[in-house]
Amino acid sequence: MKIVLFGQFGCGNTGNDGSLKAMADLLRDARPDAEIVCACPNPANVESDLGISSIGTSRPVMTGRVASFLNRVLLRLPGRIIHLLDPIRQLKGTDMVLVPGTGFLDDFQEIPRGWPLMILRWCLAARLVGARLAFVSIGAGPIRHPMSRFFLTAAARLCHYRSYRDIQSRDFMVKLGIGRGTDQVCPDLAFALTPPPAKPRPVRDVLTVGVGVMAYSGWVNRGANSEEIYDLYMGKVVSFIGWLLEKGHDVRLLTGDIMDQRAVWHALERLQATLSPELTSALIVEPTTTLFEVMRQIALTDVVVASRFHNVVCAIKLKRPLISLGYAEKNEALLRQIGLYGFSQHIEHFDLDLLKQQFMRASAERVEIADRMAIVTSGYMKRLIAQRDAVLELLPSPPEREVELAPGAPSSH
Repeated sequence: MKIVLFGQFGCGNTGNDGSLKAMADLLRDARPDAEIVCACPNPANVESDLGISSIGTSRPVMTGRVASFLNRVLLRLPGRIIHLLDPIRQLKGTDMVLVPGTGFLDDFQEIPRGWPLMILRWCLAARLVGARLAFVSIGAGPIRHPMSRFFLTAAARLCHYRSYRDIQSRDFMVKLGIGRGTDQVCPDLAFALTPPPAKPRPVRDVLTVGVGVMAYSGWVNRGANSEEIYDLYMGKVVSFIGWLLEKGHDVRLLTGDIMDQRAVWHALERLQATLSPELTSALIVEPTTTLFEVMRQIALTDVVVASRFHNVVCAIKLKRPLISLGYAEKNEALLRQIGLYGFSQHIEHFDLDLLKQQFMRASAERVEIADRMAIVTSGYMKRLIAQRDAVLELLPSPPEREVELAPGAPSSH
């Protein structure tokens, strides 16, 4: 039995890789006989970091002088054909191609011929080799470019099974003609991850606040006003962090992607240039390369302000009151599931004074908020296991072991 987990993994996004690990663990627990393989842009990173055998989704390169010459002469047509057919070769012998969570059906920072077209190619290849295709607890929308919308909806139509991590994602796809609102809604896969062990924390009068910093420069990659959006966002986030430090709180900077390190550096430069060393000494910056490490850091906080979706997931999983500064409605949809109304703003135009008010309210109500999170999330693991079992029903049953009879033993026939 061979199951291929397909997605943007190994690229430095802790949320994506956390979703991959959660699904792989769920599958291994139910089907230890299955071969689990990851198809992703950076297979070496997945193999070294998560120990999952992987194959690459990048464009195959035509090697050799003759092949390169023919490719140029024939207007790169041979290379394009190989590019289209390569997923079929890679998936030969696969029983299921499964997309494990992530914000799979959107075009954030993507061009149509990039990841959206890649998704359609691999989903089509899955059907052509006779594999079952499942999208499990995925996020969907927005898809702003018409061509990206065509590629992604075409891929979604090929599925044997679809489920979404929130009602909003399902409704978004229904509006695009995918499904009739009957596809399942199930919690994000990261809720199945094992949290770090709880450690006793000293009782202090000040709070430790986790503030997520993100290298956000707009929905479109390298848009006309990208730097302006980034500078405005960084200015307000740094002002908020400075306000927390002046209030006497400890601040732990959180990230969710390797690209966010740029924002960390800029935040530190601005804070060290404007605040005293005594205040900046309360800043805590530790590198994170996995979602487990993100959870470990959030476990050391009292309140979280987050932008990355899976940082929000981790805060909820660890019962930490939070405010979301999201770049898409997925964050707010998740907060609505928990019953946290009035604790979110959009990252691109959030109001600094309102953020301070939201923080003070979350701080004052943190016990009640944590209790509410515990109640809502108590059944998440059971729902994720039930979903996994439903997906595995698409696969053929494992072969029954034949019992060898001892020499001379009577046959049952």
